[in-house]
Amino acid sequence: MGEVILTMKGIDKTFPGVHALDHVDFEVRKGEVHALMGENGAGKSTLMKVLTGIYTKDSGTITYEGREVEFHNPREAQAAGIVIVHQELNMMGHLTVAQNIFIGREPRRGLFIKDAEMNAEARKLFAQLNIDIDPRETMSNLTVAKQQMCEIAKAISHEAKVIIFDEPTAALTDTEIEQLFVIIRDLRAKGYGIVYISHRMDEIKKITDRVSVMRDGQYIGTLITEECTKEDIINMMVGRVIYEEPKTHSMVEEGAPVVLKVEHLNAGRMVQDVSFELRKGEILGFAGLVGAGRTETARALFGADPKQGGDIYIDGKKVDIRSPKDAVEAGISYLSEDRKRFGIVLKKNIIENSTLATLHEYVKGPFIDKPKEAKATQKYVDLLKTKTPGIDQLVMNLSGGNQQKVVIAKWLVNDSRIMIFDEPTRGIDVGAKQEIYELMNQLAKSGKAIIMISSEMTEILRMSDRIVVMCEGRKTGELDIAEATQEKIMTLATRDIDMQNSKAMEEGA
Repeated sequence: MGEVILTMKGIDKTFPGVHALDHVDFEVRKGEVHALMGENGAGKSTLMKVLTGIYTKDSGTITYEGREVEFHNPREAQAAGIVIVHQELNMMGHLTVAQNIFIGREPRRGLFIKDAEMNAEARKLFAQLNIDIDPRETMSNLTVAKQQMCEIAKAISHEAKVIIFDEPTAALTDTEIEQLFVIIRDLRAKGYGIVYISHRMDEIKKITDRVSVMRDGQYIGTLITEECTKEDIINMMVGRVIYEEPKTHSMVEEGAPVVLKVEHLNAGRMVQDVSFELRKGEILGFAGLVGAGRTETARALFGADPKQGGDIYIDGKKVDIRSPKDAVEAGISYLSEDRKRFGIVLKKNIIENSTLATLHEYVKGPFIDKPKEAKATQKYVDLLKTKTPGIDQLVMNLSGGNQQKVVIAKWLVNDSRIMIFDEPTRGIDVGAKQEIYELMNQLAKSGKAIIMISSEMTEILRMSDRIVVMCEGRKTGELDIAEATQEKIMTLATRDIDMQNSKAMEEGA
């Protein structure tokens, strides 16, 4: 690590009802990857928004390259060499790669853009990053990973000296993550100062040099990554010890009735002849690799995608589910992995989101019974310990973990008996994860039947009573939690792939 390039000292920021930053300190050195960690709502994003001029600080100082600075907008920060690579990519899909990188800064001859020169400059940037992307390609044709690499190239094109990565691996596969790490290590070797925001503890240990932790808007401390443990970081983040031990036996009562039975479900290429049962009070984990068909199975079951065949039984009675409305009326709820797209309305408040699935119950003639709606919402805000200044707060202003709680509240208000949790803790910090886990266990104890889809092996082993494993659109096995191991799950998760490879080799021979 080199000299300090950026220092934030005593940064304070207050919003109505929220002290978001309470005299926070943070620094970045040249040639280091510095993790910024904390629970959702700890203040990480707010601190970076203050740094890049999106928010104005109330007090404190920012020193960059030896002089005190204050940026009034992101453009000023970019011009100085401080750039964010956002989790939600800000690319325009209909434009080319080069046009996205240089938008607003295109080389011109009079009124005309010099496309050849712009493409050549983009190629130079990609050569610096050792990546192969055609600058003339339309952005929407690229994978998410390659779009992210274009964002990194765009950052470097601003002659960046400090690059902030905000949850950069949230939508990437393991292979794509490794490719990203190669680029980040190369940037570090070239002397860039890198801020790395992530909830994934394994990544932090693998890619960072130092870790700074925030909690409730305050700076807690900084650790050298190779000298600390995962438990040290978690303890600083949440202020308490969190145990992540796998479940050793099923918690489902003996003789618990089958609430849901699915037979020979078919829905396109990704759902082929899937059958399973779900019992009262059970958490049934769905495991598998990316593209295994788990989400597609859940969507077909919920009526969000059309099914081509198969039968669904609830309490032994055959039901015809053709739409989400049919599923909700049958007592099934679905918490999508993409909560911002399918779970909540960001520009509506907590009350409006919580009663979204049951609005008809609050309608009196042409009016909505606002006091009744507010009472129901407050009940679940209290039950779920949702962090918010009030129930009239816009959901877009809540942290990811608290947004997830609003989605859960919506289905609890609806009193759903069968709940599908699709990647319930994606993008959520370790403290909020613990709260979601405790809530799911409480729901199961109260008799709710839960399907949990997760790509995190530790989550599957910690929460499931029984595990269904899928591969290439098919169910390849089922394990009781007492016999489940990572090795057994992975064997089943790759069974169809292995069979296809063997078949291809035989045909080739």
